[in-house]
Amino acid sequence: MRRLAAIAPALLGAVGLATNAGTALAADVKEIGSFHIGGEQLTLQGLPIKELVYTAGGPPTKMDPNGDFHTGQMYVQYVKLANPKARYPLLLWHGGGLTGVTWETKPDGKPGWQMYFINAGHDVYVSDAVERGRASWSRFPEVYTSEPVFRTKKEAWEAFRIGPDGSYTTDPAQRKAHAGQLFPIAAFDVFAMQSVPRWVSNDAKTQAAYNALVAKVCPCVIVVHSQGGNFGFNAALAAPDKVKGLIVVEPSGAPPETANLASVKDVPQLIVWGDYIPQSELWTKLSQASLKYHKALAGMGGKVDLVSLPEKGIKGNGHMLMMDTNSDQVADLVQKWMSDRGLMK
Repeated sequence: MRRLAAIAPALLGAVGLATNAGTALAADVKEIGSFHIGGEQLTLQGLPIKELVYTAGGPPTKMDPNGDFHTGQMYVQYVKLANPKARYPLLLWHGGGLTGVTWETKPDGKPGWQMYFINAGHDVYVSDAVERGRASWSRFPEVYTSEPVFRTKKEAWEAFRIGPDGSYTTDPAQRKAHAGQLFPIAAFDVFAMQSVPRWVSNDAKTQAAYNALVAKVCPCVIVVHSQGGNFGFNAALAAPDKVKGLIVVEPSGAPPETANLASVKDVPQLIVWGDYIPQSELWTKLSQASLKYHKALAGMGGKVDLVSLPEKGIKGNGHMLMMDTNSDQVADLVQKWMSDRGLMK
């Protein structure tokens, strides 16, 4: 067993762990690894054979797209500690048009929540969902029934509440952020590099892969963000015996009141919202589903807590609050909640 700080920086970079000065882990790492999970085999037939040159100067080669493929899989990277302080592993699930990078190193180069929660004593699993990052895609339109959607910088800047509607410009010097916004503005264009295509027709495949992950590695605690909110809520509904805690950060949706909420009323759940919600027509609407979910679950005696950061005196956080300059302060709140709910040893 070795201290993580002593492992070669190349290895740390390969799994997304920050190696900046002052960010060495206080915990001993037992194992770093990854795996793919979920999906199914499919066979494509009747597609035209093409002749391609794969490498400059190479010979033309026939490419036959017909045959067997795997689709619907997700990618998971994990860091396990020799002596974790948490009762269960922590699973970090990203939002729409993003990947597990959300939780790794922040756009300004500082360590993210992956590092924070490892240092707090958790085994941590960071995933790339179906169609994202190292999970890979499948063909359109033969497998994915809708075309990919690509997020513009303007959409990211304004929809993620870094600045108000109409505040984005191509010139970084002219962009107007919300007053008091704590996103590292100078690193916004670095953040934009993290965007990947997404599809609007793959929720069922994605949910199935997440459910398979829960079946494989849980009991666990799950942290979800944005689009991942619905996947986390539904994973708990599908396996309330395996999901021992659910932390939902700015969910873009939630199960309807007609869902079997009684099955998860004893699962500790925390819903976290950041700042500038009233200034965003989009998030004023999107937040309603989780507010109704909280009200319904609390009404039946569920172990659910709803936290508005500005009401707690923590101001300046937009949608990507795990990347903000005060992200450790927000993580402290989440960590304390887990401790108070009996999820630490």
